[in-house]
Amino acid sequence: MSALGKAISAGVPGKVVRDVVNRWRFGPDAPQSDELIWIRPRDVTDFYKADPAHGAPRFRRRHSGMVAGGDWDLSRKPIGSQIKLDSIRDHFERGVAWQETDLFAWMLKQIGKKGRIDGCHTREDLILRYEALDRIYEEAKRTGTLRPHGSVNMTRREHGGILVHIARDGTPLRDGGGMHRFAIAYILGLEKIPAQLGVIHAHAVKAGVMTELRKGPDRQ
Repeated sequence: MSALGKAISAGVPGKVVRDVVNRWRFGPDAPQSDELIWIRPRDVTDFYKADPAHGAPRFRRRHSGMVAGGDWDLSRKPIGSQIKLDSIRDHFERGVAWQETDLFAWMLKQIGKKGRIDGCHTREDLILRYEALDRIYEEAKRTGTLRPHGSVNMTRREHGGILVHIARDGTPLRDGGGMHRFAIAYILGLEKIPAQLGVIHAHAVKAGVMTELRKGPDRQ
């Protein structure tokens, strides 16, 4: 895909307009689309639960930087047990080989059904993906943090990183991609990690929450 095609796919034209509008509404410190923010993994206890029939729209990465009022941020579900988090724990905490985890088997099934998932087309692709994840884990364990996704993958700002929405009180809500990296951070008990800003509640913007979200691990 060309650079232009990738930009269109990522919703960049709409995001640029959103940034201009946000700056007009909220001033020079307004939230930006695809913005890099820093969160504490253990502060994340819930997923955002899309429920369009009850005022909780389905948000995607293309909505990054959107400022939204209403009660959408009250629609949540506990992180609890899920196949990705459980399998990552099995691998890193219990020494289970990736190929023996439920997640690996599920990913293989998705490749069989869809032909592709998370950029992987074959079993060999999956093996390489999880070998890369092992390297991320070892680096995070050594350094005590994760490198921003954008700095590693040369994306627009933090597009493609750990996606979180911000509730009215500043609580981060997980949604969408970046689950593997988030699970690693959670397992290691990292203090602060980089994330991609998703949708942020209007009350949080007015309360100045972005100031704290912009503080990296070297600015506690």
